[in-house]
Amino acid sequence: NSFVTRTNTCGELRAAHVGQKVTLYGWVQYQRQGLFLVLRDFQGLTQVIIPQDEAHSHVKELLSSAPLESVVRVTGTVSPRPLGQENPKMPTGDIEVKAETAEILNSCKKLPFEIKDFIKKSEALRMQYRYLDLRSSRLQWALRLRSRVVMRMREYLCNLHGFVDVETPTLFKRTPGGAKEFLVPSREAGKFYSLPQSPQQFKQLLMVGGLDRYFQVARCYRDEGSRPDRQPEFTQIDIEMSFVDQAGIQRLIEGLLQHSWPEERGSIVTPFPSMTYEEALAEYGTDKPDTRFGMKIMDISDVLRGSNIHFVQNALSNPRGSIRAICIPQGVRYLTNKDLGSLKESARSQFNQEIMEIICRPDGSLKSLLTKFLGEKEQSELIQALNMQEGDVVLLAAGDHKQVCSALGAVRLLSANLLETAGLALRDPTAFHFLWVVDFPLFLPKAENPTELESAHHPFTAPHPSDVSLLYSDPTKVRSQHYDLVLNGNEVGGGSIRIHSAEQQRFVLEKVLKEDSEVLSHLIEALEFGAPPHGGIALGLDRLISLIVDAPSIRDVIAFPKSFRGRDLMGNAPDYVTPEELEPYHIQVSWPLEEKEAKKN
Repeated sequence: NSFVTRTNTCGELRAAHVGQKVTLYGWVQYQRQGLFLVLRDFQGLTQVIIPQDEAHSHVKELLSSAPLESVVRVTGTVSPRPLGQENPKMPTGDIEVKAETAEILNSCKKLPFEIKDFIKKSEALRMQYRYLDLRSSRLQWALRLRSRVVMRMREYLCNLHGFVDVETPTLFKRTPGGAKEFLVPSREAGKFYSLPQSPQQFKQLLMVGGLDRYFQVARCYRDEGSRPDRQPEFTQIDIEMSFVDQAGIQRLIEGLLQHSWPEERGSIVTPFPSMTYEEALAEYGTDKPDTRFGMKIMDISDVLRGSNIHFVQNALSNPRGSIRAICIPQGVRYLTNKDLGSLKESARSQFNQEIMEIICRPDGSLKSLLTKFLGEKEQSELIQALNMQEGDVVLLAAGDHKQVCSALGAVRLLSANLLETAGLALRDPTAFHFLWVVDFPLFLPKAENPTELESAHHPFTAPHPSDVSLLYSDPTKVRSQHYDLVLNGNEVGGGSIRIHSAEQQRFVLEKVLKEDSEVLSHLIEALEFGAPPHGGIALGLDRLISLIVDAPSIRDVIAFPKSFRGRDLMGNAPDYVTPEELEPYHIQVSWPLEEKEAKKN
């Protein structure tokens, strides 16, 4: 209550304050028949008794007529609530304030929606009136928790481990590869700035500059179009260190998260388990596995190798072919035929992968189109390999290893959702399972042209020390020194040890990626001036906080988010500008015909 004219907040009065004269400020949350109202501020609620005597008739009239969500000042005396009228659900439930004077500081007009967490509002309406949505206890809690976590991170990095908080430029130039960047026009004809998708180059240059340990709560920008749970501008905890290896970065981040973890969300255990990219793909079908539940992908190639099943033999004749399966516990009980059909259709439409089911009957026998091709011995080996129990459903796929694993990984997650919807407790909502995924490939074939390569992450990632020679002979086989941090099946961080040799960086850009290294000449030249070995990581703050508070979307932990189409519905941005405003930037807008007509009308 320092620096302000209130004596107390609406959430702090207790029985110990009885008899004290207090001044409270807040919003009218509830009012009942001119007898009492509930006053709310950022910290809580207090019940205010409206005086009924003639001497305070003006106070009664004022408070009784105040619309909900009006801002008022109330001065009065703290009194104990009458016996039996205490409210144990409210921290201030043992007391009430008997109003003596009051003032409406700002009356509220008719609300577009009620300020209550349990009232359902469309997201578009919430974002249009975001300043009202921010009054909800859920958003208030999320934003305050976010603030506490960031403050503890600063404390850990700067105060305990000597990191330097440095602000890097927002206006820069295009970076080759990676996500699309927003362009910003300049007054030089034909020249544009780019908004950086991360401070990647600057943090490496800070290491060349000898700062040794850099940190920033960084604003980043990506022009990714309509992505349901992405934001065009987002925040990351950006970190870079000199003279560090992968294990050192991992230990730093584990300590950082342990130090900043909110007490009310339990504790986290370190060190976090680690898994290679190939293991993650083989067992979970994804590079960001949700390890809160089982249903791992199993390799049953050897079990079915001797069978006469045509599609199985077709798959195994391919050097990259395999037969994989997941076992869904109690699938017969919890999944309908429609559910199984939707799982198969999902694999077919997303991955062009056929899925076949096998059901374990109550007598232990198998029901499937495959059983007529399998002898008793093979069926028994299959049951043993998959640890099938009565009532389980197995989903089997055959084909290219990566395609099969990816399809089964997606089906695994969809199955978990269906099982939980049907009432089976599978994933503990209070559990936090962190996991490091390491040894990613350094390069991947381009989707539009598989004969060309692109960086799996970004072109500054160093090759694995054991694979450096392969960089010059067979770059497709090179593993990287990249590492991702995964939480409950969501990527919350990613980083790498960087290339600190100018010669190697130039080779990667020009010979492997076929990029024009001139765009990065400033960075390559900096590496020639005694650049130290260095590495770093960035944590996605929005995603991390949304998982900590169990929010359905990252938009629920950002004060003023954009819609999933990248629009600000409150301020109506982006918006048109006049030709006169564009003139200094040498830009003219070429309107599509239908938009020209719409603007005329």
